[in-house]
This record gives sequence, C-alpha cells and structure tokens, in this order.
Amino acid sequence: MTSNLPTPSIAHRLIAWHADQQRDLPWRAAPAGQRDAYAVWISEIMAQQTRIATVIDYFTRWMARFPTLESLAEADQQEVLKMWEGLGYYSRARNLHRAAQVVMAEYGGEIPSSRAELLKLPGIGAYTAGAILSLAFGQAEPILDGNVKRVLARLWDMDRSIDETATTNELWRLAGEIVRATPAGKAGEVNEGLMELGGLVCTPQNPRCLLCPLADLCQAARNGTQSERPVRTPRKRTPHYQVAAAVIWEDAPLQGRLLIAQRPQKGMLGGLWEFPGGKQEPEDADLPATLRREIQEEMAVEIAVGAPITTVQHAYTHFSITLHAFHARIVSGTPQAIGCDDWRWTTLDSLDEYPFPVTDQKIIAVLREPSDTLHID
Repeated sequence: MTSNLPTPSIAHRLIAWHADQQRDLPWRAAPAGQRDAYAVWISEIMAQQTRIATVIDYFTRWMARFPTLESLAEADQQEVLKMWEGLGYYSRARNLHRAAQVVMAEYGGEIPSSRAELLKLPGIGAYTAGAILSLAFGQAEPILDGNVKRVLARLWDMDRSIDETATTNELWRLAGEIVRATPAGKAGEVNEGLMELGGLVCTPQNPRCLLCPLADLCQAARNGTQSERPVRTPRKRTPHYQVAAAVIWEDAPLQGRLLIAQRPQKGMLGGLWEFPGGKQEPEDADLPATLRREIQEEMAVEIAVGAPITTVQHAYTHFSITLHAFHARIVSGTPQAIGCDDWRWTTLDSLDEYPFPVTDQKIIAVLREPSDTLHID
C-alpha cells in the first residue's frame, strides 16, 4: 500500500497549472468537461502511443471528412482506413468505424455517458472510457495512460514494476482518488493536467522537476529516484524477420497494371492493401523462393521473380522486419483470394485510392522515382 499524499491539493494544483500551461490543440475547443464526446473519442484514440504533433494533422483531416459520428458510421471502411493511413494500429480505425455504427444503431447516435455502456463498444477500454466521461461529461472518472503512470509512479516513488497487474491496479486506485478529490465538473481538467504534466514536465528522461507544480509532494524527487521511476519489467528481445514482397506486373515492370492484395479483416493490418508476399521460412532457399511459395499459397499463381526494387526496415510493437521488394510476373494461373480477402489489378497512378501500410507506401515511392534511378531489369 502506498503512503498517503494530499490528493485534494494534487488536484487543485493540477487544475491551476493546466489552466496556465496547457497546449492549444484542435480538440480543446471547449473547456475540459464540456467537450464534444465524439471529438474527445477520436483524439484520444489517435493520441495513444503517437506523438501529439503527428496527431494534430490527422485529427484535423479526420474531422473535416467525418465531422460527426453519423458521417463516420456511414462511411466505407476503405475510406476510413485511408484517412488513418500512416498512423499505425489500424485495428483502432476499424473499431472506431464499427463502434460508430453501433452507437447509431443502438444508442440513437448519442455516445453513452456511462462507463458500463462505453465499455461495450468496440475498441473502448478503461482509459478511453475515463477520458470520454471526464473530458466530455465532467464525470469523476480516472484515466491511466503512459504519462499518467509515470507521474503517479514518481509521486508515490513506486519501486515495483508498473507492468505488474497489482501495480497497475494500485495506479488506477490512486488516479481514482485524485479525481474524486476534485471539485465537481473539474475531473477532466485534472486528468488532462496529469497527461500534460507527463508529456511536458515529468518526461521519461531528464524530468524538469524545478518546473513541476507537484515537486514538493513528489516522493521520488525527495528521494532522488525520479530517474529510476517508473520501474519497468525488462522486455524480451524483439524478434526480427526477413520478409519478401512481390510487385507483380501484368506486362513489363513499370508498364501497365500491377497486382495488389487486401489483407484479411481479422489480423494485423486488417483491411489494408499490400504487395503480396510473406516471411522467409527456414526451408526457403532464398528470398525469391520465399516469394514463389508465398504467392502460390496466397493467390494460387506461379510467378517469376525479377530484379530487386528496394529494402525497407520497419519496427512494429512486438517485432521488426526487413522487407525486400522484387519485380515479378505471373507465369501460370489466375489470381485467387485464398490467403487474402481480395485482389485487384490497378495502375501505379491509382494506388493512392487504396490504404496501404507504411512499408508498402515506401515501395510505391520508389516505384514512382524516375526510371533512370530505378533498376527494372
């Protein structure tokens, strides 16, 4: 059990500090606790594990295209994914789309104002529910993201890993104590203040303790352990894979149409389009052999693999890849949707109509380079 700190004082200081120091962001058009629930929802989903500077442009474009929950619900999923293209974590976009449809069908288009009902919606967990309830409806509901965990772990100088369930539960309890000690309707300001404090002052490295409104209450600052908090469980080594992708041309490379495949809805990058291919397996003699096997399994065609196009390095949350792209052509068979949801012949100029992962966008950029800089034999 953590020692007591004056939670009413913490709340009061956060409100005052946030009023003076908060950033001017497009989703903060109204005071915390009085905001449009839809805008709060979109901004919070976008901001998870994403830099705020990146979110600003995405949020602005999204709200211009889908200004209301109804407009999002009525949109085609491919357009939703295209608007999300480049943000990563595409299941969040799919969940937003599906949840908007559920709210329209089951709640008359009104986003629920109760935790129990919010948690029933696809993609909404405890953090997002707390953000919507406090920032839009002024309810004394806590939030707990990476920034808030760090602030609380330092305030209470926790020497246990914040990755452990017991520690997470304790952090939720402390966050709840703080918002319940807040004046009525001010929980959103406190929650946002905690997030801003973690983002601007109580940073992962080199926290700016001299500027912190809670410095004299912070037990880690008092004990000189702020650089050691929060404690994290050491991560396992991230696996790395060699992956091959085929840019399959109907005619010669960079002439005519090329083949793209849509990833299955369930699974990583679901619903996005890609140049087909897959991970190199131990039995594959080389990367061209990987491509021939993968395309046969995925689309039931045999291909001839041509010249390499480019190599892309990319890191996901739990693994990283080196993606090798090659020109290719079909030598027998007709494409079939076996390991993919759909396939399509399209042109290089028309690829912008489809949502692609960032790795494939890099391949497209290389394909569009002047031909004298791109080896196509």
